[in-house]
Amino acid sequence: MSVLITGAAGFVGFFVAKALLQIDANVYGIDNLNDYYSVKLKQDRLQQLEQHSRFRFSQLDVADRAGIEALFEQEQFDYVIHLAAQAGVRYSLQNPHAYAESNLAGFLNILEGCRHHPVQHLIFASSSSVYGTNTKVPFSTTDSVDHPISLYAATKKANELMAHAYSHLYEIPISGLRFFTVYGPWGRPDMAYFKFVDAIANDRPIDVYNNGKMKRDFTYIDDVVEGITRLIRTPPETLDTAASINSKARYKIYNIGNNQPVELMKFIEMLETALGKEAKKNMLPMQPGDVLMTCADVDALQEAVGFAPNTPLEVGIGKFVEWYNEYYSRSIKE
Repeated sequence: MSVLITGAAGFVGFFVAKALLQIDANVYGIDNLNDYYSVKLKQDRLQQLEQHSRFRFSQLDVADRAGIEALFEQEQFDYVIHLAAQAGVRYSLQNPHAYAESNLAGFLNILEGCRHHPVQHLIFASSSSVYGTNTKVPFSTTDSVDHPISLYAATKKANELMAHAYSHLYEIPISGLRFFTVYGPWGRPDMAYFKFVDAIANDRPIDVYNNGKMKRDFTYIDDVVEGITRLIRTPPETLDTAASINSKARYKIYNIGNNQPVELMKFIEMLETALGKEAKKNMLPMQPGDVLMTCADVDALQEAVGFAPNTPLEVGIGKFVEWYNEYYSRSIKE
């Protein structure tokens, strides 16, 4: 099986590539290796993947229309896992054009590639941020997501609409995954849990927004990979009738979360325990684009692939802190 993974040097892309290589897939990874966060971290991930003979990599931006067209023309992919995107809610307030280029134009290029060079299944990354200020919990894929409160969320909602249109028009089997705060070893330094650990370890204060009165559904990376690798061979047959009874799309949206939201202050206590140090806290008000709570209804994923994320947060945090200490200790020695 031949699989294209966009964002292969990214956090989720790296682990999905590793898992597919372990089951003898041929993986072609692309990534633009931008400097939104540490390029060295991305290169270190890639270095591990490039040890496999069945992994090939090109430094390519999904927003490069000609480059993506040429890639699909040259290769015959069975599956596409589209994870490349400009991430981050707060950064979308500072650099909105990066989101239009990567998340909108980039996704359109991938859809066009799958249109002209049919694949058995396209899986793409959406986000729990599409739920906006939804107060009904747990968040269900049947809930309205028409009120995003950040540009990042709006681009992810747009991706879902674009995917449906292409599936309806060109009979492309497409599944979207709404990720709920994915964390773990080799994670993204821009994520709160990574920033917190780095700050606590180095005796810097952490910024605690809304005075810690927020809850998040944290999803361990291994659970996300398990969901994706199971889902890849389970393309949707028909659209949920709740979305549109007249659609011909082979299209499905899934939540992938732990279904166990944890209060921010409790989460910080877990980090302190894992690090053996108390955090210096800088209590701040709510930030634009943030939501008070996330919680995933994962019944649809469970029904489709017989699996739902289940790694306890304490276990996942322990593994992340262990990796953090080892990785940065090695970097200092180097």
